[in-house]
Amino acid sequence: MTYLILCLAILCEVFATTALKASDSFSRLAPTCLAVVGYGVSFYLLTIVMRTMPTGVTYAIWSGLGVVLISLFGYWFANEKLDLAAWLGMSMIVAGVVVINVFSKTVSH
Repeated sequence: MTYLILCLAILCEVFATTALKASDSFSRLAPTCLAVVGYGVSFYLLTIVMRTMPTGVTYAIWSGLGVVLISLFGYWFANEKLDLAAWLGMSMIVAGVVVINVFSKTVSH
């Protein structure tokens, strides 16, 4: 259940970041409100996850996968280009999350 909640927190963060870009520096009310609500829900869900998962591990997974997902979203839907270094960096982020989840004894399985 912890990982499901963490996944929801990541999706809310990606939603909020997308709305943040659409807010045009907080000059558009609806996207601004969506960003604030999305981040609020994401942070609330993170507090639930941190009841059973260490803070550092929670944040590493949340932020790492959030960066990768928002970058992919920008690539697919906003025509934002990613160079080889970006792809390699995101691959290393995903590899780091896998290492944490597979090999770390701090994560309860």
